[in-house]
Amino acid sequence: MSLPAAAESAVATAAAVRAGATTALAETRAALARIAALDPQLGAFQLVRAERALAEAAEVDARLAAGEDLPLAGVPIAIKDNIPVAGEPMLEGSAATSAAPSLADHEVVARLRAAGAVVVGLTRVPELCVFGTTDSVHGTTRNPWNPTRTAGGSSGGSASAVASGMVAVAHAADGMGSIRIPAANCALVGLKPGAGLVPAEMGADSWFGMSENGPLATTVADAALLLAVMAGRPALADVAPPDRRLRIGLAPGIPTPLARLDPRWEAAARRTAATLAAAGHEVVELALPYPADPLPVLARWFAGAAADAAHLGLDDRLLEPRVRAHVRAGRVLERLGALRPGPVDRLRARVTAATADVDVVLTPALAQPGPDAEGWHRRGWIANLRSSIGYAPYAALWNLLGWPAAVVPAGWHPEAAVPLAVQLVARPAADGAGEALLLAVAAELELLAPWERTASPAASTVV
Repeated sequence: MSLPAAAESAVATAAAVRAGATTALAETRAALARIAALDPQLGAFQLVRAERALAEAAEVDARLAAGEDLPLAGVPIAIKDNIPVAGEPMLEGSAATSAAPSLADHEVVARLRAAGAVVVGLTRVPELCVFGTTDSVHGTTRNPWNPTRTAGGSSGGSASAVASGMVAVAHAADGMGSIRIPAANCALVGLKPGAGLVPAEMGADSWFGMSENGPLATTVADAALLLAVMAGRPALADVAPPDRRLRIGLAPGIPTPLARLDPRWEAAARRTAATLAAAGHEVVELALPYPADPLPVLARWFAGAAADAAHLGLDDRLLEPRVRAHVRAGRVLERLGALRPGPVDRLRARVTAATADVDVVLTPALAQPGPDAEGWHRRGWIANLRSSIGYAPYAALWNLLGWPAAVVPAGWHPEAAVPLAVQLVARPAADGAGEALLLAVAAELELLAPWERTASPAASTVV
């Protein structure tokens, strides 16, 4: 069988549609053909909106003909199944959620559609977006680079859809690393914005403010364009390498004794630091004051899931055993006062002091390759906690503090046959300056150490 070519970049697609070289309708048909060919092996999509997407693409073409200026003109996009898309159910990877259609779009979806994007489908998540692998009663999502391994979680469906070239860009959301962990697994550019830049408004209270909506893409320019639309800040799309010498803090230290750093992941961080140093930036070693007591972040992780379950009116008996235990732990911790702001405020002060002399923090993106794809929703709560914390411990601190953080590809792990990646972190700023700085550094790395945009379609079909 002849497999379809991967999607062109979102920037290129939108420019071609605006110029009349192609149409939104043609691009949507091509995306649906790619999904039909590749998704049966990868399980990225929970729902494909074929007829509705084609109708919406025709509307985009009509808007262009009427003279509208659309930055995402005709770009097929996937939406993570944890925010409302009008007319479609929001299942959140659960058998306990309602199949009734959402009545209105989430603000992020509305902004994407207003910019000319066409929503071709909703992508899979683990139940209530809790864990770092993406499988549930609805199916398993696989890594296009190595389908025996997970695409990560909880935005694993979005990452698999983009890394396989089914779509060029996808919406994702990040409460404990759920944009950056799949990006690292699947060789993508993923960015978690700082608090307040992009509308969050997920579940009960966005996991007590830890969760943010953001982009997954194969190029920095695509990630910047998608973030600019999500944030309503067009200037963020104008991305270029830094125009000044930066001070980069290399921080390879392990955040928790529950994790062990694979030498390949540490080497990727050090190699990336050396690339930036060769480009003229100053690199210094940095020891981050990771909290000795993990309770502030764990309590919000557990209690955030509990709050979402209550917000959705879910019957605990219908939840997976691992998620049921997670929810119950969250309720207990909240009653015991584990969500007090004091420890977080003190941690923020320590991290701010430790990073005061650097512009960007550089860490490994993961500690270990992502685990096997199958069966995590049938395993116990402790096994899932150990897996998620053990292989992906670098992300959660920045959710707790509300700092922007991004992941970019950084090589290949030959033993595990999966990509490597690094994480970049900047201090938050209300005007998006931190996100702009991360995109600039990512753009420089893309020029100096380019990566392959998508996995081979042949690799995606090997299971």
